[in-house]
Amino acid sequence: MNGTTAIPTVSNCTLTPENLNTTSSSHTSPWFSTVFAAVGIISNLIAFVVLINAYRKAQSRSRSCFLVLLCGLVMTDFTGLAVTASIVLTYHHTRFSWEVVDPHCHLCEFLGYAMVFFGLSPLLLGATMAVERFLGINRPFLRTTSSSKQRAWLAVFMIWLFSMIVGLLPIWGLGQYTHQWPKSWCFFNMTSEGGDMAFSLLFSGVGLLSLAMSVVLNTISVVTLFRVCFSRESLQRRRDHEVEMMVQLLGIMIIATVCWAPLLFLIIKVALTDRPKDIDKATTLIMCIRIATWNQILDPWVYILFRRSVLKRFYPSLKYRPSISSLYPAINASYRRRFTQASVTPTLE
Repeated sequence: MNGTTAIPTVSNCTLTPENLNTTSSSHTSPWFSTVFAAVGIISNLIAFVVLINAYRKAQSRSRSCFLVLLCGLVMTDFTGLAVTASIVLTYHHTRFSWEVVDPHCHLCEFLGYAMVFFGLSPLLLGATMAVERFLGINRPFLRTTSSSKQRAWLAVFMIWLFSMIVGLLPIWGLGQYTHQWPKSWCFFNMTSEGGDMAFSLLFSGVGLLSLAMSVVLNTISVVTLFRVCFSRESLQRRRDHEVEMMVQLLGIMIIATVCWAPLLFLIIKVALTDRPKDIDKATTLIMCIRIATWNQILDPWVYILFRRSVLKRFYPSLKYRPSISSLYPAINASYRRRFTQASVTPTLE
């Protein structure tokens, strides 16, 4: 047809012009992708072992809840890398034909769904950990009366459920999952048309809101923690676990922001302006995806390196510090009276 190449269509995962470009490039190196995925999976396995040991030794309720959320994040990162890499690496090493292997687009939809689910879940878990630490540091008594390991796991499952529902929306008709250049992976279609724009804005909006919430709450928590560490109140106890959790959370926040912000802003730009187009859009998108994937690789090293045993090597004086409750002497006194009365009353009866 006038010397042009016809664009094949496969069910609802349409192959766009940039998908047809199969020129070899650094983006399509099978060995780079293989090493990339292997490092991420091994890192998350190491982090999971470290977290399990820390979880068994945890004595405080606040630390146990925080470790539950961290375990949820490690499990999400590990599973996300394993699921997506198994499909992408198979394509890179075999160069199978999507039209033959997946004529009805079920595999492409599953891969696109996995990209969305395992993309949103870590961002939402990071925001949830920021809320947990904000309450633990700034509202300690409110948090103590409502925290438990069961509720922490419930929060993890609710985040997974929400991300699952969002990931299913393109399959249900809000937007669609399509092949992306260089035809090794699938993601939702980013255009300025109807459902595509709505889903693009939903995904990027939830992601950016999670990042913003993490930045704001963590900033407040860090300021409060500094006040505690350098306070001269008389009430003292070990606060090194508070410092450890806050350092880990800051590391998670910084990594997530640096890795995900470029992709989320690109999605908004494309959805609202439909620019850039064609191959420029394809190469920019895959570079942003690569950067976002680094989040799953760097996250576990936050738990591995930023532990108390490691931190004390750089900061030996990380020991006795004022209690968080010393910032709220009036509330602290009222709670002591309440617990004292509660313990005395049964003995009088």
